[in-house]
Amino acid sequence: MPVFQAGAVADHITGWLDQYAARSGVNGFVVGISGGIDSALTSTLCARTGRHTLLLEMPIYQASSQVSRGREHMAWLKAQYPKVENCEVELTATFDSFVKAVSMGNEAGSMELSLANTRARLRMTALYYFAGLKGLLVAGTGNKVEDFGIGFFTKYGDGGVDLSPIADLTKTEVYQVARYLGIVASIRSAAPTDGLWGDNRTDEDQIGASYPELEWAMEFAREFATDPSVHGENFPSLNDRQQKVLNIYLHRFRANRHKMEPIPVCLIPGEVKFEDG
Repeated sequence: MPVFQAGAVADHITGWLDQYAARSGVNGFVVGISGGIDSALTSTLCARTGRHTLLLEMPIYQASSQVSRGREHMAWLKAQYPKVENCEVELTATFDSFVKAVSMGNEAGSMELSLANTRARLRMTALYYFAGLKGLLVAGTGNKVEDFGIGFFTKYGDGGVDLSPIADLTKTEVYQVARYLGIVASIRSAAPTDGLWGDNRTDEDQIGASYPELEWAMEFAREFATDPSVHGENFPSLNDRQQKVLNIYLHRFRANRHKMEPIPVCLIPGEVKFEDG
């Protein structure tokens, strides 16, 4: 069975980031720090290039545990790399102003989700402000399952980035590389959460399956050529839990496919655009 080489992977991504920055003619990277494993790994890999790496903390009613983990990570990273700096942009008041501006009464349905996505989009705006100000690239923090499996990210929020260093790593692999690099234990042991709701709900609470389960479902769907656009396929070889997880995966893939594919462009045939003269 192949053995995952965390060190080689870390070096490969670091080299890729450095080469991409050199080709782009930029000074370095800006990364949003959430107190989670993905942003911690991404920022560490960016810092390893030796280029300017700006760590941006952007709280919006953030849980104190997330804030403290993020600050612990930033202090650890700054102690190792001289070109790492951090900045806090408090966005709670901005978020409150937005909520007040768009409020139309007691909207039902998806208001809570819309406001959660608004948090991510406000943070994206802040990241690109500093990217433009300092000549940096916005480094995305999405992993493989989130970005290409179930679309667990906000379109034009945390999905709005210049490059994605860890998008070919599963969550399990993210933890392995983070452990190899010595990322602080408080982050490695914390339950994954997107931190967009102002409460303690985890990613597993939202999705209904753990990342290892979703990794299995992603591989199963590919191995058996399951059409991800079809929901509810039954496989007699699977137990009840496996079937449930597979259905969760397929349903989310279908619902979020628009995030993971290029924006549709209406191509107009020449005979429609022009009349022969």
